[in-house]
Order: sequence, then structure tokens, then C-alpha cells
Amino acid sequence: MTSQAIPYKIYLSESEMPTAWYNLRADMVNKPAPLLNPGTLQPMTAQELSGVFCDELIRQELDNDTALFPIPEQILSFYKMYRPSPLVRAYCLEEKLGTPAKIYYKFEGNNTSGSHKLNSAIAQAYYAKEQGLKGVTTETGAGQWGTALSMACSYYGLDCKVYMVKVSYEQKPFRREVMRTYGASVTPSPSMETQVGRKILAEHPGTTGSLGCTISEAVEAATSTPGYRYVLGSVLNQVLLHQSVIGLETKAALDKYGVKADIIIGCAGGGSNLGGLIAPFMGQKLRGEADYRIIAVEPASCPSFTRGKFAYDFCDTGMVCPLAKMYTLGSGFIPAPNHAGGLRYHGMSSTLSQLYHDGLMEAVSVKQTDVFQAAEYFARVEGILPAPESAHAIKVAIDEAVKCRETGEEKTIVFGLTGTGYFDMVAYEKFHDGLMSDYIPTDEELQVGFDKLPKV
Repeated sequence: MTSQAIPYKIYLSESEMPTAWYNLRADMVNKPAPLLNPGTLQPMTAQELSGVFCDELIRQELDNDTALFPIPEQILSFYKMYRPSPLVRAYCLEEKLGTPAKIYYKFEGNNTSGSHKLNSAIAQAYYAKEQGLKGVTTETGAGQWGTALSMACSYYGLDCKVYMVKVSYEQKPFRREVMRTYGASVTPSPSMETQVGRKILAEHPGTTGSLGCTISEAVEAATSTPGYRYVLGSVLNQVLLHQSVIGLETKAALDKYGVKADIIIGCAGGGSNLGGLIAPFMGQKLRGEADYRIIAVEPASCPSFTRGKFAYDFCDTGMVCPLAKMYTLGSGFIPAPNHAGGLRYHGMSSTLSQLYHDGLMEAVSVKQTDVFQAAEYFARVEGILPAPESAHAIKVAIDEAVKCRETGEEKTIVFGLTGTGYFDMVAYEKFHDGLMSDYIPTDEELQVGFDKLPKV
């Protein structure tokens, strides 16, 4: 089918929406390394994890072999409020760039939470409710995950306690207020509410926080409050599983019009969006059915893939969580407060880390002023104001399209537009006023974190 026959937005019908999540690990020859008990350094068992996570989510977390997990009917019904989400052909961007490349983006911002995070939030809230829990605790960086979880908990009548990275709590008050509107309590982290928060503040007075800090506080709050469990918005295998609906829909939409992607690009913080977007494509690659060039894009201020170490590390700054083998900058790494996006985590999903380590995907880091320049350009051309996280993928998608213009290659580029940036206007304001800088940690700064990696 010719490109002229392809509509601006490709929609799937409800009957074409995925009815099962795809577990990428089932097709991996080299499975991600197991979580380790920090005390015994032995693989974590389901029983050991049961005090932290919901029972069904533990089963999903530890399963490396089951390819498909049927999506419960209640979750499917909720998904139908905003899914399938559109796959958009960026005709205007192609024309503006003068590129022979065909550019598509999967838009996940068409729900009240404003991002892809709702795909996993509603699943985790569902399983918490099914287990008879009273509530959940969590962390959030820029606020997308906290917003999505507060919405999901409201839907199921669950209490929701959110620990938000302090710099984002201060810079993104409207995102915070959306969470409160849905009934969540929101605490800037690190805080004086928890033992680990007080310890972090004592060691780092005036710190603006990190996702590692918020995870520590949220886990402590969950394990010390009867009837609560901790839920996480990225990094974990279970989250990538739920987010596979993004990639499954993307592939179904492309297949519908006979389009084959050449390059697939996603922003990378902890791995939820990237892992979900690439899942079925990487599955094909692992099975030898097709080949794709897959690019992870991360901030130069928090470059876990491109400058991190592939090693076991704590998942949190307070060192109370299990150890995960991943690309990491060290659990104590805290990005500069000028970092404007939500991609602030010190490590990367174990699943994605293993794929990257095995050479099955690439990674690049980009400076945030370049990211916001790309975001502004995209908004003016395509009409959507992107989230700063999404703009990392936009930046590299534009770079690849320009390369096609220079070489004359007609490649098909697909990237994930994870959500909208309407609550990120403080960051946009700093960019427009020339107050945004490009913090890039030095080798010496990163070495401090590497020196403190656990000896495993």
C-alpha cells in the first residue's frame, strides 16, 4: 500500500486491542539476572517479596517463561476508555525536515493522567484491590506515574500515598494538585516522615531528591503500614509487561497498513515506556523473524546506559530494596536540580540492561537544552506539546530523519510520544528565558557512585 493511502492517524478498533500482555523475557536466551536479597545475596523468593508487593504482581515479576498473560476483563474495560491509542504519521514534520524518511509516533497522552503510565497503574491497583488491600504507596519523579496511580486508586477506592521527588514537587505544582484531586496524599521527598528520609536529609542537607530517595521512603511506608503494599511505575519486569500494550498496538497498526519499521526510538529513564514500545519488535528480533534498529535515549545528566556500570546495585538510595543487576550510576547518584524531566532514576530495567549488554539495542544520551529545542520544534510543527521525557525520543527521531535527508535513505522511524507537557511549563519557561543549563556529570563524580557499588 502506498504512503498516500495511510491516514494521518491510524486507529485500531476495540476488537483489535491486545487481550494479553506480552512477556519479552520468554523469548530472551539470556534472561535478566534475578533480584537478590541484600542480606543473603541469594535470589529473592516470592515469600520474601510478599511483604512489599501484591501477590499476583510478584508472580508476574518472577516469571521468565510465560509469553502471554491474559489481561483481566476489568482492566480491559478500563483500557477501553482511552485505548487503543493512535499511531500518528508525522507528515508535517517530514515535510518541514525535507526528509525521505517516514516518521510515526505512538501517542500515549490521550488520557486524563496525560501519559502511558496509566497502563500499569490500573493493573497494579486492580491486583491490590483483588488482594483486599487498603492502599498502596509509591514514588514519582516528574509526576506522571503518581498522577496515573492516584487516578487508578480513585477508580478502585484505594488509599494512595505518593512520595514525589522534592525538586519536581516544587517545580510542578499542578501535577501535584491533580494527584490530590484524585485523593492521593503527596509528600516531597526526602522527607522527615520516614526513618530513611531523615537519614538521607542528615547525610545530604538541602538535597532536591531523586527517584532512589522516593523509592526508599515509599517502601518503608508500605512495609510499616498494615494493609498496604508498594507499587512501582517503571524498572520492574511486571511494569514492562503491562506496558507491552503500547508496542503490541503499534505493531498491529503498522501491520494493518503493511508498514515495516526500520528504527524504533524510545526515551529511557527506568524503562517502562521503552520496554513497552519495543516488546513485540524485540521479540521478533530475538526469534530471528525480523530485524530492527532500536535506540534508547537518555538524558546526559543521568546517563545510566551510556556511562553506567552493568552490575548489581540497590534499587533505592536508602539501600532497603533488593539488589538488581542493571546499568547503574550508583544508588546514591542524584541528578542536578536543573534536570527538567522525569528520567531521573540511577539505574535501568534489568530486562533492558541485559538486552543492551547483549548488543541487541543501542543507547544515546542527549543534552536537555537540545531536548527542549526539539520539543519546541515538534510542538510548532505537529501541534502537540510533548512531555520533556518524550522529547528525548523526538530529538533523536529528528536526528535520524535528517541523516536520511543527507543520505537519501527512505527509512521508517517509529518513536514513543509518552505524554503531554502541559504540567511541565516551569521547565519550558526556563528554556525560553535562557535559564536552563546542560549539567553533565564528570567521570570523577560518577566514580564516587561506582566505588560504592555492592561487592557481589
